[in-house]
Amino acid sequence: MTKHIFVTGGVVSSLGKGLTSASLGMLLERRGLRVRMQKLDPYINVDPGTMSPYQHGEVYVLDDGSETDLDLGHYERFTNSPLTRNSNFTTGQIYLSVIEKERRGEFLGKTVQVIPHITNEIQKCIAALVAEDVDVVITEIGGTVGDIESLPFLEAIRQFSLEVGKENCLYLHLTLVPYLKAAGEMKTKPTQHSVGLLRQIGIQPDVLVCRTERELSREDREKIALFCNVPVQAVVEERDTDFSIYEVPMALVDSQLDQFIVKRLNLPAKVLDLSDWQRLLHRLRNPEVEINVAVVGKYAEHRDAYKSIYEAIDHAGIQVGAQVRVTRLQSEQLETEGPERLLAGCDGILVPGGFGERGVEGKVQAIRWARERGIPFLGICLGMQCAAIEFGRNVVGLENAGSTEFEKDVTHPLICLLNEQKEVTQKGGTMRLGAMPCVLDMASKAAACYETGQIQERHRHRYEFNHAYRQQFEAHGLRFSGTSPDGKLVEIIELDSHPWFVGVQFHPEFKSKPTLPHPLFCGFIEAGVQRRRRRREQSHDNNPSEAESVL
Repeated sequence: MTKHIFVTGGVVSSLGKGLTSASLGMLLERRGLRVRMQKLDPYINVDPGTMSPYQHGEVYVLDDGSETDLDLGHYERFTNSPLTRNSNFTTGQIYLSVIEKERRGEFLGKTVQVIPHITNEIQKCIAALVAEDVDVVITEIGGTVGDIESLPFLEAIRQFSLEVGKENCLYLHLTLVPYLKAAGEMKTKPTQHSVGLLRQIGIQPDVLVCRTERELSREDREKIALFCNVPVQAVVEERDTDFSIYEVPMALVDSQLDQFIVKRLNLPAKVLDLSDWQRLLHRLRNPEVEINVAVVGKYAEHRDAYKSIYEAIDHAGIQVGAQVRVTRLQSEQLETEGPERLLAGCDGILVPGGFGERGVEGKVQAIRWARERGIPFLGICLGMQCAAIEFGRNVVGLENAGSTEFEKDVTHPLICLLNEQKEVTQKGGTMRLGAMPCVLDMASKAAACYETGQIQERHRHRYEFNHAYRQQFEAHGLRFSGTSPDGKLVEIIELDSHPWFVGVQFHPEFKSKPTLPHPLFCGFIEAGVQRRRRRREQSHDNNPSEAESVL
């Protein structure tokens, strides 16, 4: 029978439930188990697609076009669990489903209530991942214990264990054990209160994962175990790491969490082998070279807005043996301060996606700086569109070239609305979404990176390059190196005359893993490494005593 692990959080938000869930999923997979991952979010939005990145961080897109929580990015980066629209449910989706059933008369005149109708719907969502070929379903509950909006989910997972049997369910609670400098000691009381709230609801956690700055003493572990009614071995330390999130699985192994869970759920697991992960961490700790990459975006000050991009950069750095120092720049800064100071010393410039006019001219300036100075450039989604606008204005000579997204009557609409979007009025879930095929020009840098002529990449956009300008751009040296199979949609642009200048309409960051970095990011970072080495050689030729300062 499929086993279930429910991950809850307490005390404060942002403790890392998603990262802990993903790490646990990875460990169980490495023990030969077939794992599925899922997150239940308590917000009323149907999905995060219409939410501001400042509110929610990035919107993570799956192959099937689902717009989901960014924690699903952790799931995909750490595990091989196939993710679908059944991997992320929100309060909005659940209530919408129940209301639609009520409108169809499916409740036969009954009063529709949170219990049992909403909780039954939540349990149905959890059961959606159960199958004969699934050993374990890990379900993360968003929010924290004590939140009003989380209560139906907690009640649903309490009831769920009664349906499938307590021997088939495990409750893992992630909590905080703070260190108070004034007192000079760790404080377990927040954890005790958090677990107390869970127990009032009727859930007794089986495992406590304690986020902490410092090592938990044996005395603290015994105190937590006693007051929270769990075995001492079920009190797991998850200490903060300033180095890399990819150390978290190793920390959980050191605490023997995977062994405890396998035994508790009576799972037929093989011996854990993390030798490849240890090699990955070794490469991460021992880079051969250091480079600087600027990410120029309108949400740059909010790290979670480009979470997958930063992770994909790290993956590529591990692959090519480089430590990548990322400078996060708000594109509006370039509009007021110019690129000369802000982009000086960069070995690569990445311009990510986004929506709306704010900061676009700053992105265009950054792209011109990269193109004219031979700095490796990668443009993603809006970043590719801005690259086309910059090239159109400054190379092709199309004055006032732009996008109809920002100016409906722009003189030269290089970027325009997709035909399929022209009649769309609703905002949520209506863009060109999910994995789409792309045919590559085999003489291109993109094809050299992918080592194939056809790819599948994930999209999230409404606007496209205007084909009416394609011949003009090609005449001035821009290569359209990737298109949709029918040739109508431009997917990739690049410059043959540039060391590495590539723009893509899709989002390659969503398909990058630490063990399988995305080829375009690898090409981009490798180009940055080559630029750094050239600069070092030039510096050595000009002034041998200052050569090392370049690094």
